[in-house]
Formats: sequence, C-alpha cells, structure tokens
Amino acid sequence: MAKPTANFRCTECGWTSLKWVGRCGECQAWGTVVEADEAPGKRVAAIVPRDGRQARPITEVSTTSAVYRPTGIGEFDRVLGGGVVPGAAILLSGEPGVGKSTLLLEVASRIASQGARVLYVSAEESASQVRLRAERTGALHPSLFLASESDLAAVLGQVDAVKPNLLIVDSVQTVSSSLNDGLPGGTSQVREVASTLIRLAKERDLPVLIVGHVTKDGSIAGPRTLEHLVDVVCHFEGDRQSALRFVRSLKNRFGSTEEVGCFEMTGDGIREVADPTGLFLSRSTTPVSGTCVAVTVEGRRALPVEVQALIVSSSSPQPRRVVNGVDGSRVAMLLAVLERRAGLKMGDADVYVSTVGGITLTEPGADLAIALAIASAARDTPLPGNLAAIGEISLAGEVRAASASDRRRSEGSRLGFSTIVGDEAATLREALRRAFAAAQTGGPAAVPDF
Repeated sequence: MAKPTANFRCTECGWTSLKWVGRCGECQAWGTVVEADEAPGKRVAAIVPRDGRQARPITEVSTTSAVYRPTGIGEFDRVLGGGVVPGAAILLSGEPGVGKSTLLLEVASRIASQGARVLYVSAEESASQVRLRAERTGALHPSLFLASESDLAAVLGQVDAVKPNLLIVDSVQTVSSSLNDGLPGGTSQVREVASTLIRLAKERDLPVLIVGHVTKDGSIAGPRTLEHLVDVVCHFEGDRQSALRFVRSLKNRFGSTEEVGCFEMTGDGIREVADPTGLFLSRSTTPVSGTCVAVTVEGRRALPVEVQALIVSSSSPQPRRVVNGVDGSRVAMLLAVLERRAGLKMGDADVYVSTVGGITLTEPGADLAIALAIASAARDTPLPGNLAAIGEISLAGEVRAASASDRRRSEGSRLGFSTIVGDEAATLREALRRAFAAAQTGGPAAVPDF
C-alpha cells in the first residue's frame, strides 16, 4: 500500500501534515499551514557537472583560491583563524547595541583600504545613517559601497552592479525574499535568505559577513540550520555597563574555535585590545582583605582577573548573597564547602562577590581564587599582592587541576605573581593555609587557623 503524501505545509518551518490545521505542530505559529504546491512523487533529474566542477582526486584539488585575506584588525583575524577566506560565509551574532555593526563597518573600511571593493548592505538603517556612523568612527573610503535594501532580489542586484570582493549583510533577519510566503525574520524566510547568500558566496568565491540577531536566552535567532549552513559562527558579547567586548568563535571550518578577540568600545568607534592583561586588576598597591587574583583562560589567552569579596554581619534570617561577574550557584557551593571543609561559618553574614573590569568568570578554574577571596574577607586578613590562585574545588574539599594549568602558571609568573597556589595543595584547607602563610608578617599568630 502506498504511503500517504503530506498535502499541507507550514510556511514558517516547513512542517508537513496530511490535513489542514490552524496551528503548526512544530513551530506553534497560527495561520501558517497552507496547501503544498509541490506535486507528489516529483523526482530531481540528474545534471552533468560543468567544466571544472567534476569530482577529482583530493590530491589534485587546488588550494590557491582558499587564501586568508587579513581584515586589518588583528583581534578579529585571530578569531577567524587569519582572516576571511574567499567563498566563506561568516555569521556574527550578539545582543542589540553590543557593537556588531560598528565592528563590521570598521572591517569593511580596513579591507577597502587594501584596494578591495566592499559592499555593505544595511536592511535596518538607511545609507545616510550608516554614513554618519562611518564619519564618527573614521571608516570612510571610496571603495566602500553602501546600500539600504531589505529585499533579497535587490541585494543580489546590488552585488551584480558593484561586483564586490566582500559582502556584508546587516542583518539576515531583516532581509526577505518575495519567493517565500513567510514573514520577514521568520524561520522559512531566514532559511531562504541565508541559503541564497551562501550559494552566492560559493559560486563567486565571494566572502559574505552576515549579522544575526539573538533571542532572549542569547542563542542565535532563526532556524538551527542557519548555524549549520555557514562556515564560521562568531558571537560578539559584552556588558553594556562596560566598554569591554569579546568576540568568540563557536564554529570555524578554517581555524580553531579556541581563540577570543578583545575589543573596547570608545566614543570614536571600536578599538582592538591586543594585550588585555591589566584590564581586570585593581590599581591599588596596598593589599586589601577580600581580594585574590585568578588566572583564567579566555580562548588560548591566560588572563589575570581579580576577584573581590566582602563579608558583612547581618541580622536578617536570610543573609544576602550578591554576585557580579561570577556564577551565583557556584559561589553558593563554595560557601558550603568552606563551611563544611574549612570551618568558616558565614551563615549569619551577607556575602558579596565581584570581579574587576566587568569580565565574567564561568570556568571552574577560578574556584580557588573565589574561595581565597571569601576566606580573606571573612578573616579580615589580606593576601599578598604577588599571589594568584588556580584550581577547581570539589564538594569533597579537594583542589583539582584546572585546564591549561601550565599556560596559566607561565602567564602568572610573567606578570609578577611569584606565589601561585594551585593543585599542589591536595585539599582546600591546605590551600588556605599555604595562601595565608605567604601573607604572614607578624609571626605564627598572624596565620588564621583553618
């Protein structure tokens, strides 16, 4: 018996059904299920490959066209693996206002200054608005072409007219195709626009930079296939209260995904920060209780980050736990371990933990530094300024080695941290004793008992 064919299709996500329904069973959109146009049983006919596109042994495939073209921004090139590759489709996502358009306008200006023709298509702003931002950031160049288009056909027409060496589309969610019935920004429209741009990139060896929106939870808006279709996925992140920005590579077919680019937003645009080692340390030269330096890893970079803690006695039945730049649940766990394994009672105190410089610590390798900062604040005993901590803390009170421990220690020593407390201390209690022994200045009585 022949299998029944689906006669209805959702214009947003492509979900199919044997009968009409008012609400899509996949994306839950209302009124998007329509009768399918495709005739059942249609087969795709085979075609003869064009000259130069026939399959051949991999040893005979030339790599001369796949050469990195530096953008002129070292931190962005670091994330991309050396620059943009002809025919590459690069997706850059990030929160609204984080600086995606500013960064790509700077990239367009730098590449245009190398003698290449760059087409910047803005579907969110007019050409005059982009021009004003370019004047403010110094990104004006005669080889940089601007167009304000939201129709995919018009974008393709602009590409045919300009014949650029680089295409930037800002953003994929605001460009729509008249051949698709979905709403602009919908799943089917994003898939259609992205597929067309990627096909254009591959056919013409034209690198394409695409801006993507993000959802409330920070993931890239649109269908998941969007991330599978492109060659490189970069995420632009940063706190609006801080000028610091990071670009991370989540997927890279041409390089490593372990690199992180560091930038700073200024009144004149965006500036790359080649050496961010001093951005996350306080400027005080006098040791203060409640501070400890963690050597964290961002990509392949080892960065010193100062963790600060403050302990204040409280009469509230539920003392406050306030964190900034660290994971609140991680701090709660460390407080429990400090109380159970090291004898530090803080159940009747408010605990405040924060990082310096607006950076966010999410990796477990910063556990020991957070614990030392809290212990220092609880005992009101400052740790020496040349001390850094590296290590993960388990619920059993053990200090475990952090990833890339040798790189962290090497960077810490280079920056003048002569005392590094890490996994050579088997337990948290032992690590606390070593850290406070290094701060001893007034005899054995100066070392807190743990």
